[in-house]
Amino acid sequence: MEDLTVSLSTMDAGADVPAVPTGSLSPGERRKVVWSSVIGTTVEWYDFLIYGTAAALVFNKLFFPSFDPVVGTIAAFGSYAVGFLARPLGGAVFGHFGDKLGRKAMLSLTIIIMGAGTFLIGCLPSYDQIGIWAPILLVALRLVQGLGIGGEWGGAVLMVVESVPDNRRGFFGSIVQLGYPLGVLASIGVFAMATKLPEAEFLSWGWRIPFLASALLVVVGLFIRLRLHETPAFQRVKKQNTVSKLPLVEILTRHPRTFLTAVGLKVSEIAYVSVVTVFSISYVTVQLGLPRSVILNGLLIAAFIELFTIPLFGWMADRFGRRVMFVFACLFSIVFAFPLFWLFDTADPTVIAITVAIALSLGQGVMFAIGAAWMSELFDARLRYSGASLGFQVGAALSGGFTPIIAAALLAWSGATWPISIYLVILALITLWATFCAPETAGKKID
Repeated sequence: MEDLTVSLSTMDAGADVPAVPTGSLSPGERRKVVWSSVIGTTVEWYDFLIYGTAAALVFNKLFFPSFDPVVGTIAAFGSYAVGFLARPLGGAVFGHFGDKLGRKAMLSLTIIIMGAGTFLIGCLPSYDQIGIWAPILLVALRLVQGLGIGGEWGGAVLMVVESVPDNRRGFFGSIVQLGYPLGVLASIGVFAMATKLPEAEFLSWGWRIPFLASALLVVVGLFIRLRLHETPAFQRVKKQNTVSKLPLVEILTRHPRTFLTAVGLKVSEIAYVSVVTVFSISYVTVQLGLPRSVILNGLLIAAFIELFTIPLFGWMADRFGRRVMFVFACLFSIVFAFPLFWLFDTADPTVIAITVAIALSLGQGVMFAIGAAWMSELFDARLRYSGASLGFQVGAALSGGFTPIIAAALLAWSGATWPISIYLVILALITLWATFCAPETAGKKID
């Protein structure tokens, strides 16, 4: 592994890529780093998100068909959760080598791993064709996806946050997060077109198109990432010979409070987005009996709005601070937890679309936009890849991975949505606690 990453870290995409001296990057170099990271993270999020859509629309029928429909849906969401459970492992492994060998090499590896897992899912035979091996292979490939995305986020964010001025980290960090709504637009857009096929054709081969198409996106993303430079912050760490031998061990033994704070900052946001973008697809189509297009159109509108609100929230975090923005988002998440499902239950397509847009823009978008910079700022450069990645991914695994399963189980148990709303309130209170534990870092030097 280390030999491979060393080789990747020294690769050039061409002779026209000059070495960058240790220090600050020029404005032109910063723009290149920012947009390269956005394009790469868009590819990664597209790969990860198409699985969630397929879990709600397809996998419960093709890979878990022998179960009761409710149990089949829970099983499909369980395979979705496996990807989240693998993300902390990916964060730990790639964070370790990212802190030892650099950010650039890890980004090249993660996009290859992610792309391979996604493409192979599109090639899988169904349960009717190979029996129990179908769900087993599906879960195994979801693990591969989880490993890739687990190392992806931290590297992409650090490439930007460590290369921009101190007073612009919130804004530029939020630009990297645009990869998520762009990934949503791409993934759901492709599925929206695929679902126009007759049901039999969609279940036979149409659902595979989004997975197979990722191969082309991976080639583009890899080409771009091989042309990036290493960050000035990591170059300084290497020049000063302060590279940590075991960054993960150092974080857990010397900085456990900081690590737990990073985890807490993530749990509410990822639970909200899991309910709105994954569980709600099943809820609206199965429980309310509405067409798939109702919720998919709502998610597309929400993602389009986030293209504008995420950079706005990043700019506001630089101007007003990280904490005040997070407090607002937590309070909104608490207040909106019950109206979220009340508005869904109107079964009005327009109301549902507006509800999804509001929930994602404010319940998830504020925290997601600011979290890139704030989690990175909690850790020193020599531990930053491991600390930010693991904090982000553990929080995502604890709440995001289990939330669709928990929501489906609570709905099956109670026949109502109020237990799901209480669950969202509890997680928002945990994030609110973490918000007051985290130091305010807006505009401050972090190295």
